[in-house]
Amino acid sequence: MRRILLVDDDEQFRRMLRKTLMKMGFEVIEARNGKEALEIYYKDPVDLVMTDIIMPEKEGLETIGALKGKHPGVRIVAMSGGGRGSSTDYLKLASMMGADRTILKPFSNEILEGILAGLFGKS
Repeated sequence: MRRILLVDDDEQFRRMLRKTLMKMGFEVIEARNGKEALEIYYKDPVDLVMTDIIMPEKEGLETIGALKGKHPGVRIVAMSGGGRGSSTDYLKLASMMGADRTILKPFSNEILEGILAGLFGKS
């Protein structure tokens, strides 16, 4: 079973997305921010990291940079619903920093399934 590290400070969103990912057949590990995510990933790497961009402690762009710096092959999906600036600008930066895919919140299950299929070769 493929494992996903889901990183988002919004507990309600994280809970909803965890349930969706589990229904799709993934094991999901959760982190509330980038600092927690890095601690979890370095102890026990996962198949994919899905991270929000705007978070306390360590935000998503810092997290992507740290992960790609130590583990260039890690698969990352960056998610953003806004915050202090344009979501699309944050997602462009995430791509430049090495995120494999980006997704604008809110998103449908179909969009999520397409992204995961592209990353894992599922149809």
